[in-house]
Amino acid sequence: MARHDSRVGYGLPVALALALHVGVVVINVLEFPASEDEASSASVVKATLVSTETATDQAQRAEAARARAAERQAEEEAAAKSAAEEQQRQQAAQEAEAERQAQEAAEQKAAREAAEQARREAEADAKRRAEEAAAAEAQRQQEEQARQQAEAERKRQEEARRQAEAEAERKRQEEARRQAEAEAERKRQEEARRQAEAEAERKRQEEARRQAEAEAERKRQEEAAKRAAEAASSSLDSAIAGEEKAIANARQADQASNSFQNLVRSAVEQAWIVPSNLSSGVEALVRLTLLPTGELVKAQLAKSSGDATFDRSVLQAVERAAPFREMQDLPPAAQRRFRDFNLRFRPGDVR
Repeated sequence: MARHDSRVGYGLPVALALALHVGVVVINVLEFPASEDEASSASVVKATLVSTETATDQAQRAEAARARAAERQAEEEAAAKSAAEEQQRQQAAQEAEAERQAQEAAEQKAAREAAEQARREAEADAKRRAEEAAAAEAQRQQEEQARQQAEAERKRQEEARRQAEAEAERKRQEEARRQAEAEAERKRQEEARRQAEAEAERKRQEEARRQAEAEAERKRQEEAAKRAAEAASSSLDSAIAGEEKAIANARQADQASNSFQNLVRSAVEQAWIVPSNLSSGVEALVRLTLLPTGELVKAQLAKSSGDATFDRSVLQAVERAAPFREMQDLPPAAQRRFRDFNLRFRPGDVR
């Protein structure tokens, strides 16, 4: 890159100097004929205009000629000086180029020597690194062998630990299974006991109910017999009054029955969560079985609605609303009526 720049820098001035010399030579060649023509012209003019030319005019022409000659001489001297300077510049450039080439050759020799030294040092370093790598590889192989042995021992211990844990887990699961089976058996027996107790309680309550009904029936019959006896011995007015009282009692019993049925329906409707998206016209008939105390014995579908969700919601509402303690306030005859009765449920009937 340095050589290229120096050639470009000196070549252009040399070309300019040569062009300048050529221009000066051309100008001189062209000027000389013009001078002769001018001289001829001047002679002609002198010949024809002698009477008008003065000595002053001749002196001015001579001075102009001398000035032109001096100017041409100055131009030639300047061109020679420029050529000399250009030659000196070219010689200096050649000397600089020679010096640069010598310096470049010295630098290349130094670079070759440095490269050779670097190569020898690199070979020595590579040999040293190879020896170190061989030693490191041997050390690595020893460490790898030791690591593999340690890993094999670790895996053996891990496998033994897993087997021990698996055996312990199997025993734990076996024990948990036995405990779960024992707990299930205990719960089954407990459930059987509760069911037996519930069945015994149901039978006891059923027996108590039958006895209460028998006692009530006996008292009713005694009361009826007593009323019959009193009626037989009383007057016609007493018989009429007794009949009116019986009718009033019957009406009162009917009113109490209707009130209790409405009360049961209202309680069930309050506990009823009616499902959404029901088909139109759906209804279910539920059969209720109660104890004299108003407790629910069972609730079952006497007639299904055809919608399992709707049927289930009705039965759950009956179970949530029970017991119906108001049944204890009913007369015995009304109680017998509501021991087993039906209720009809329609979504539109909920108030």
